[in-house]
Order: sequence, then C-alpha cells, then structure tokens
Amino acid sequence: MADLNAIRLQVARGTQFRGYGPASIAASGVLALVVATAQSLLLSGAQRPVPTFLAVWISTAAIAVTVAAWETVSRTQRFHVGVSREMLQSAVEQFLPPLVVGVLLTAVLTQAAPDEAWMLPGLWELAFSLGVFASVRFLPRPLFAVGLWYLTCGLMCLCIESGSRTLSPWAMGVPFGVGQLLVAGVLKFGYADSIEDGD
Repeated sequence: MADLNAIRLQVARGTQFRGYGPASIAASGVLALVVATAQSLLLSGAQRPVPTFLAVWISTAAIAVTVAAWETVSRTQRFHVGVSREMLQSAVEQFLPPLVVGVLLTAVLTQAAPDEAWMLPGLWELAFSLGVFASVRFLPRPLFAVGLWYLTCGLMCLCIESGSRTLSPWAMGVPFGVGQLLVAGVLKFGYADSIEDGD
C-alpha cells in the first residue's frame, strides 16, 4: 500500500495540474484592486497604521484563499479522478514554503523593525513570485511570465516606497490585482489542449 501511494504521488507530481480555477483567481485580482481603491480613498497615509494595513490585507488574502481553495478542491476532484488528493498535496507543496516565509517575515519585521514595515508589500510579492516559479513545472508555461511580474513588482515596490517609507495600498493592489488577473488568463487559455470545462 505504501508503494502504491508513492507511485500515485509520483504520477501526480508529473501531471499537469488543472485544479486552479480562472474564476476564483480573477475574483481575487478584482478584490485586490477594489480593496486598494477603497483604502486609498477612505484613509490617508497618516491614517494607515501598520496594524490596520496588515489587518485589511491579511483579511483580503484570507477571503481570496478561501474562495480559491473551494474552487480548487472542486476542480481537482473533477479533473483528476483517482489522484485528486495527491494532486492537491503536490500543489500545496509548491506554495507552502513561500507562504511560511511571508508569514515569518511579517512577524519578524513588525516585531523587530516596525519602522521598516513599509517593505512588506515588496517582500510579499517576492515570496509569491517564488511560489509561482515553483508551480510552473506543472502548470501552463506562460505562468513563468507571471512569476517575472511578481518578482519585478516586488523589487520596484522596495525601490519606489523607500522614498516615502509608507505603506501604500497601491503597492498591494496593482501587483496582486494585475498579477492574479494574468494568472487567470494563463489558466483559461494557456493549456496546450483545449478542454471545455464550463469556465
């Protein structure tokens, strides 16, 4: 049984993953842009303390991840019959390390160097780019360009925001909003074969 499970996991790791849904990913991109717009209109820079900024964006990420996870589980069970658990495990393994790094960076930076918290959006984007790059091997190849988008945005945010050293909602909204819409486009049109799945 252990050998069978190992074989199934190996097969899952070598199979193109179709679990991520374009609809939920696109919705997360739109959500990021809406939240950035609302935050920039309702709160000025002086009214955006670190705890409030973090609460807003962590809540936004939690909503996006919850919706995406629901669609991912549903699609994986539909597209990967018989190996859905292994496919999900393989997908989680790609993004878990960057997620853990992002959480730890947030905890350390806010506790040890709260005056440098303006760096968090750029650091989050850099961590997210690593997850995207790690996932390219079992997703459509054009996703590599999305990884470059997040990498570039992270570096640019660190350079641009170093002048004002403030937390800007647009440093989150534009990179993640546009980035997730790009991911959704790749998932919708980037597979080599065309499958009608109702998206």
